[in-house]
Amino acid sequence: MQILKYVILIICAYFVGNISFARIISRLKKDDITKYASGNPGSFNMLRIYGFFIGILTLLLDAIKGAIPALIGLYIFGGATNAPQSIIALYATGLSVIIGHIYPIIYKFKGGKGVASTLGVFFVANPLWTLIFFALAFLEVLIFDYGSIASFICITGLLIVELVHYQGNLAISILIITIFLLVMVAHRKNIARLIAGKEHKAGFRSSVHLRNG
Repeated sequence: MQILKYVILIICAYFVGNISFARIISRLKKDDITKYASGNPGSFNMLRIYGFFIGILTLLLDAIKGAIPALIGLYIFGGATNAPQSIIALYATGLSVIIGHIYPIIYKFKGGKGVASTLGVFFVANPLWTLIFFALAFLEVLIFDYGSIASFICITGLLIVELVHYQGNLAISILIITIFLLVMVAHRKNIARLIAGKEHKAGFRSSVHLRNG
């Protein structure tokens, strides 16, 4: 029965991950976010193209998309405890959402980079540290305006914190590392541009203006 619960939860979480709020919002505006700038259906590209409010809205919706399935997994397998099975369920469900976001079958496996959804998952696991690293990432964007570096600050910092916290549990550690690697693979072009000194800026300072405004 437990295995069946896991299977159903993971499959449902994957399809929740397929929901692309960036695409939905841009279509409501009779547009297509994938045709602009980086082409990525994510919060930074939405911020760059449609402005600050739309970018933040996309970020929040994608984070909630990651948080809700993770929270459901946590409660189904042990409630709000730190029991290993509940944390494993949290991260297994979260991983499935992130895979669904990065590789959505309904969009021919062309999705976003998974950062906001990953933050939602980590927020369920460790809200305080997630807020701390998000604040540091926000500061980096405010000063240096590189979205990819902000993403790396969040994901790498939370990886280290959670690995230290759950260092005695191999299954949890593997799930956390897998999430980290997935997000890094999704950012492989950003990493290459950073190394070459050609990375695009997020356009945060100008994001209060609309694309045509």
